[in-house]
Amino acid sequence: MHTGTTLTQFIIEEQRHIAGATGDFTALLNDVVTAIKTISNAVNKGALIGVMGALETENVQGETQKKLDVITNEMMIRHNEWAGHLAGMASEEMDEVYPIPNKYPLGKYLMVFDPLDGSSNVDINISVGTIFSILRAPVPNRAAAEVDFLQPGVKQVCAGYALYGSSTMLVLTTGHGVNGFTLDRDIGEFVLTHPGMKIPADTKEFAINASNQRFWEAPVQRYVAECLEGSTGPRGRDFNMRWVASMVAEVHRILTRGGIFMYPRDTKDASKAGKLRLLYEANPMSFIVEQAGGLSSTGYERILDMTPENLHQRVPVILGSRNEVEVVLGYHRN
Repeated sequence: MHTGTTLTQFIIEEQRHIAGATGDFTALLNDVVTAIKTISNAVNKGALIGVMGALETENVQGETQKKLDVITNEMMIRHNEWAGHLAGMASEEMDEVYPIPNKYPLGKYLMVFDPLDGSSNVDINISVGTIFSILRAPVPNRAAAEVDFLQPGVKQVCAGYALYGSSTMLVLTTGHGVNGFTLDRDIGEFVLTHPGMKIPADTKEFAINASNQRFWEAPVQRYVAECLEGSTGPRGRDFNMRWVASMVAEVHRILTRGGIFMYPRDTKDASKAGKLRLLYEANPMSFIVEQAGGLSSTGYERILDMTPENLHQRVPVILGSRNEVEVVLGYHRN
């Protein structure tokens, strides 16, 4: 028999410690959780319900969309637009802000999300995920404009991700540490299984797309070269390299056992400062990583301090175990 703390119970108990809490945030999170359960079901069934493969469309970043990119985006919208908690939504898969339909009330929060991170892995049955971030609307109960979403990451009320792997997990922070919940399909509830997640300060694992090596800046070239030299090099110990091509999977591994993840600035495309999206990927993951005791930076500045310039701004990302990130940042400073 299940006796653990459910996510709903956990959030309500947290809310009791916040003066003036109205329950709106708890209700909003419940809607997000419902969307994640629905997405988990679709991902889990895969080819059985005909959702695999690519479409002949591209998103705003010019990337070919998978069928599940579009389907999961629609699921996030439909489960969160109706209840009156949001003033607007923005998604990696949509060019512009999604306005709440007129038939629904407006609320005091904004939500941004990547409905299916790592979707290139879907067809080969490797872990993918959903990333989301919740902000306060500058003007509650008014339809949100793009400028309302352009808040630095330190303004996030909540950030989380779902990982669709051997089990479905939801990892969440509201600014008071990081907790992980596992979906118990027998009862249909997320149950607290990983309380107080912490990233070890030291690590011997790094994750980077080595195919881009020739485009990296000198500090990253130096760092990776030293790691590869192992115990015979200046670092004096051996490192392992990982790459899943899913930020959710990479960050989850770091939260579980430590590591450093890098998608650094490079010269591959001079028009793009980085690969990952500030609003939908870098900010929420940086919030989670910092709350778990790690560090997150572009190499030149703290990601959470950056004020977004537009909905789809890209940034370099270096995050993970504190001491190892500090080594990379030191090379950038030098």
